[in-house]
Amino acid sequence: MKAGPASPVPVLFVSHGSPMFALQPGRAGPALAEWSRTHAPAQHLKGLVVMSPHWMTSGIAVTTSPHPATWHDFGGFPPALYRLQYPASGAPALAAQLLDLLRAANLPADPDPERPLDHGCWVPLMHLYPQANVPVVQVSLPADAGPAQVYALGQALAPLREQGILLIGSGSMTHNLYELRREDGPTEAYVTAFCDWVHDTLMAGDLEAMLDCRGQAPHAVRAHPSDEHFLTVYFALGAAGWGHNPQCRPQYITREVQMRSLSMDAFSLA
Repeated sequence: MKAGPASPVPVLFVSHGSPMFALQPGRAGPALAEWSRTHAPAQHLKGLVVMSPHWMTSGIAVTTSPHPATWHDFGGFPPALYRLQYPASGAPALAAQLLDLLRAANLPADPDPERPLDHGCWVPLMHLYPQANVPVVQVSLPADAGPAQVYALGQALAPLREQGILLIGSGSMTHNLYELRREDGPTEAYVTAFCDWVHDTLMAGDLEAMLDCRGQAPHAVRAHPSDEHFLTVYFALGAAGWGHNPQCRPQYITREVQMRSLSMDAFSLA
């Protein structure tokens, strides 16, 4: 389904992987680029709203800077990575809309005029919109929120889809940094089992099971020793109304696994 003036913009979940994803796109980077060209081209969008697990706050915050900086919020990587910039403009008027929608849904939120774009935001955008020609607003992940609360946050912002705004949950389908392997080899069996359970649950539209993913999915705690990189999935699901609309099923963009255990699963919901 192509996004255009008369149709709601799809919702996106992306796994942003290692910061090196910006320089080493693998198969996932070109897949994201093709998806944006086909389903949500820049000329059809008025803005991007991104939730990243690299911005967690007490309560909810929204970036309001008209010119957010590119933050290299990581260490120990090659110099070329630190030279990358993502000079997208901010969108103060869109940020004000977010704040109004969240407050109307009894989700108090505060503006943050200083926050730069963290790598959970700008790294995947390097592949989706490499020309940085769509304004970007980030919304924080509340530090004390669980799946249902993040889902509700996505629901609150769903009306923005009708206005040409692409809502993006950026995280990771699996995120156990202790088990990354740089040498070639087969995908770890627990990664396949966990990702397949998520895929099948999403295709079945089983909201109750999905909200209890940590309790029901095989190897969930091994796949996510902490759950912040998975919680952004619920932002995308809530924004799409998945689980309440039987017609809403994910369209997978990539299911690549990097470093044997880092799943780069990405999907859209129309």
